[in-house]
Amino acid sequence: MLEQRYRWKNKHLRMHVSVLDGKTSPTILLKNALYLNQTFRKWMRANIWICEDRIVYIGENLPANVKNCEIIDCTDKILVPGYIEPHAHPFNLYNPHTFAAYASQFGTTTLINDNMALILNMKKKEAFSLLKDLRSIPTTMFWWCRFDSQTEVLHEEEIFSHSNIKSWLEHDAVLQGGELTGWPKLLDGDDMMLHWIQEAKRMRKQIEGHFPGASEKTLAKMMLLGADCDHEAMTGEDVYNRLMQGYMVSLRYSSLRPDLPQILDDMKRLGIEAYDRLLFNTDGSSSIFYEEGITDQMIRIAIEKGVPVIDAYNMATVNIARYYNIDHLHGNIATGRVANINFLSSIENPTPVSVLAKGKWVKRDGVKVEDAYPSINWAPYGLKPMELDWELTMDDLQFSMPFGVKMENSVITKPYSIAIDVSGDELPTNHDECFFTLIDRQGKWRINTILKGFATKLSALASSFSNTGDIILIGKNKQDMLHAFNRMKEQGGGIVVMENAEIVCELPLKLSGIMSEASVEELMIQEKRLFEELAARGYSFSDLMYSLLFFSSTHLPYIRVTQQGMYDVMNKTVLFPSIMR
Repeated sequence: MLEQRYRWKNKHLRMHVSVLDGKTSPTILLKNALYLNQTFRKWMRANIWICEDRIVYIGENLPANVKNCEIIDCTDKILVPGYIEPHAHPFNLYNPHTFAAYASQFGTTTLINDNMALILNMKKKEAFSLLKDLRSIPTTMFWWCRFDSQTEVLHEEEIFSHSNIKSWLEHDAVLQGGELTGWPKLLDGDDMMLHWIQEAKRMRKQIEGHFPGASEKTLAKMMLLGADCDHEAMTGEDVYNRLMQGYMVSLRYSSLRPDLPQILDDMKRLGIEAYDRLLFNTDGSSSIFYEEGITDQMIRIAIEKGVPVIDAYNMATVNIARYYNIDHLHGNIATGRVANINFLSSIENPTPVSVLAKGKWVKRDGVKVEDAYPSINWAPYGLKPMELDWELTMDDLQFSMPFGVKMENSVITKPYSIAIDVSGDELPTNHDECFFTLIDRQGKWRINTILKGFATKLSALASSFSNTGDIILIGKNKQDMLHAFNRMKEQGGGIVVMENAEIVCELPLKLSGIMSEASVEELMIQEKRLFEELAARGYSFSDLMYSLLFFSSTHLPYIRVTQQGMYDVMNKTVLFPSIMR
């Protein structure tokens, strides 16, 4: 599965020891550095010796052999460990490689990633090959193991088979099971999911919950069944209730839920002053949300809200590492740890001016180090432009369902009775109802309904970006919907907005129609343009990408459009099945 069972081979360990004996030169010497020592909870001065990707000594001494050593005077710098993102969804238009490269510029050098897109869209051999090859980039990449699809997919028992889950759980790079979006099934008696949780615990791996709005009783039940942490606290009371039941609580600041400032105010009101059981996460935000930073933004907010400075940094570093049992490698600046170090201009400013990741400079004196993250050829992993060998016709765009889907906000959808005439080829722009189609990317089935609240003047949108990788069509004009689909098909996947048979805006997604090859910086420009065009056509919510992603997601209420058909989440029933083409 992996070519190397241990991080460092015996010969590397002997070489690290030889640096202390003066037989080998360190590669980097950080002299007189003021750094965060989390053992003593103090800012301390020391000399830090680095050999390739590892810290081999911290203390008052200087190495005897500096023949091949880069020596840096750190008198005017403040050093903290590289930040850890424990809840990354690195497929939100960006891809794991481009997100890692971007995050490193803000000091986040370790990512613990969702595997949903991999398990749904790639063969296991290809996915594991990608995990292995991503070990060569400066960012440290860990992963989750999902136990369910968070929607009603066809053939779920094949994708989330016992053998597949077992292989993922056994993978060295996988640190946790979950997140448990399918927890209601667990409470209803799903013993296979319970078995996987038990297996994860046996392997000393954590279980991540997903319990928005959960009662105290539900939180207690899920703790008994094996949950360790939850990231769905939206108020200080939510934090308190989770801490009371023994949870690690992952505080969130994301494009969909920018809750952190209010949560910290609530915690102060409630007198919560212990921070060792708290983490930070950004929950796979849209690229635009990350324009001002990633984990560093959360540290800054915490400091501004009066959280003790050392605790603010710990929630982004050592707290996470200890929780995941990787603090012997990550989360602190100490002998034997991986050389992930952020260089700050001041203690109060957590955005680094320079960054070391695995002992390599990825940012230096405020400037990105070019070629620190060489480009990847995605084809060997099965990630290439979509190839659709079927045609969409006007016959596919027939709408006769008695009820539709109404958007309450970016992601919550409820059923509503359709009162307008939907028999024609075009809907008027004096209301916010659009045609909506979810169609299998293989062209085998479809489901058509009406979507209320998404837009008023949108002629057509086609998107291969969705929770399951199936194709979404939304619009007022059926002919333009066909044009948008054909353009999306022509470019191998993506999001296309059409009007009067002309392209208004497009965002190519060349990696299986779900991810972009572009850098996060380039993607931000494309995503802003798309958002502006949709807003001008009546989209009034805050997170367009999650609207598209979550139309099928049954971990959210109340009604969803899934591969199996229109699905009532609360009653767990298919109201109208999908139609075979």
